[in-house]
Amino acid sequence: MEVLKAVVYARFSSDNQRDESIDAQLRAINEYADKNNIKIVNQFIDRAKSATSDKRPEFQNMIKFCEADTTGISMVIVHKLDRFSRDKYDSAMYKQKLKVKGIRVVSVLENLDNSPESLILESVIEGMAQYYSANLAREVAKGQRENGLRAMHNGGDAPLGYDVTNNKRYAINKEEAQAVKIIFDMYINGYSYSNIIDKLNDLGYKTKRGNKFGKNSLYGILSNEKYTGVYVFNKTQRKGVNGKRNGHKQKSEDEIIKVEGGMPQIISKEVFLEAQEMMQKRKKTPGSHKATTLYILTGLIKCECGYAMQGNKRKDKYGNDYISYRCGCRKQKRDCNNKEIKRDYLEEFVLTELEKHVLNDEAIPALSKALNEKLRSKSNNNQEMLDNLKNKLEKINKEIENILNAIMNGIVNSMLKDKLDELEQVKLNLELKINELSIERNSEESVNITEDQIRSMFGQFKDFVLTRNLPECKKFISDYVKEVIVYRDRIEVIFNVVFSFVDNEISHNLHIITLR
Repeated sequence: MEVLKAVVYARFSSDNQRDESIDAQLRAINEYADKNNIKIVNQFIDRAKSATSDKRPEFQNMIKFCEADTTGISMVIVHKLDRFSRDKYDSAMYKQKLKVKGIRVVSVLENLDNSPESLILESVIEGMAQYYSANLAREVAKGQRENGLRAMHNGGDAPLGYDVTNNKRYAINKEEAQAVKIIFDMYINGYSYSNIIDKLNDLGYKTKRGNKFGKNSLYGILSNEKYTGVYVFNKTQRKGVNGKRNGHKQKSEDEIIKVEGGMPQIISKEVFLEAQEMMQKRKKTPGSHKATTLYILTGLIKCECGYAMQGNKRKDKYGNDYISYRCGCRKQKRDCNNKEIKRDYLEEFVLTELEKHVLNDEAIPALSKALNEKLRSKSNNNQEMLDNLKNKLEKINKEIENILNAIMNGIVNSMLKDKLDELEQVKLNLELKINELSIERNSEESVNITEDQIRSMFGQFKDFVLTRNLPECKKFISDYVKEVIVYRDRIEVIFNVVFSFVDNEISHNLHIITLR
């Protein structure tokens, strides 16, 4: 009797199935092969992979192996057809690929041949499998929505800074929460991602999965509204018809579940909003990398149509340089008819109004009070960080002691040595940071900012404005100007309060409008 050659494909898809189910599939397949004189030449196994998508590594390897085969493989054996695929389109497409090579898919439990009746039955079986998968997904989504409305954990890793309790509620992880606070504090104070990553790694902090921090993990943390105490669920789009998930594409607001107070708060809403504004400002304005002329309002100015306005330099009809701000929409879509505005005119106006309405003696007493309150608040935050870092140092010392005990007991290997070196470095960094914070806190307690110091600061900035020292003006201006909006018939300048942390004693946003 001719010996047929085959490959095996097996799969289990979720935490409800275990490796034993793979063993059961393989056992049944091997028994089927022995009874039918089939020689198995290779096997491919996907663990914890769904059959609703073809994005399964071993499945793809199996298809490539079959397409490249020259030994005469005649079949792919599966335990059930839904192990091959629950998507009818994928199933038909890949079966056709195999059919071109003379290979058919054989199910151990569904004994189908090439008769017309079997073809109909196979289609029905695959259709039911796809229905089962879609219905299961719908029921899971219902349960997740109910959990979401009750601000409960819905699976996956909790965000850094949180643990999940036995009743699926979120609780603060104090050590991780300190890392989150460091990230936000450094970011809003102007530090780059690289600076923040270096600091976190120096102090021995890790991501939720125990890895070192990278730029993507920082971006995700800085963008996560949950840290303000708002529970958020169902924000990103699910898989599309192509089986791909777009994590950057959000659902409409009426689909997103938000529960105010549903999470323990780690970051204040003010700090979070400040971080979001800074992230927007740090995004490169289209065309800004080409600029050879200084534009001090870059990142702050936009057109009434919503597009950012870009610096533009050209020659006028007399051959002279004409430097302006122009709506980016005009260049990209050509459907905005707002006129460009001369740079010198606009910047002169903004600086003059800033000097007149914000940098004045009336603001000084309130600002002095707010600055000192801010310093006291920072001192309290530093004490909290000191306590957390001391706790972390205590844990590090215990880990070092455990490794030293292991070495003294004769357990010596390169991994222990490397771990000990890493912990010793973290210990050194922690001790330096604790010493630095202690000195800083002591100095903060003795500092009191006077009105004369603020007048001196204002005077320095006024000198920059008066002399039109544009590079220095650009450094200061983002602290004071929130936004400049250019309309067809007017310009609207929105000033921040003198500093973002000054409260109601100074007007919140000052709108200065001028006709063009």
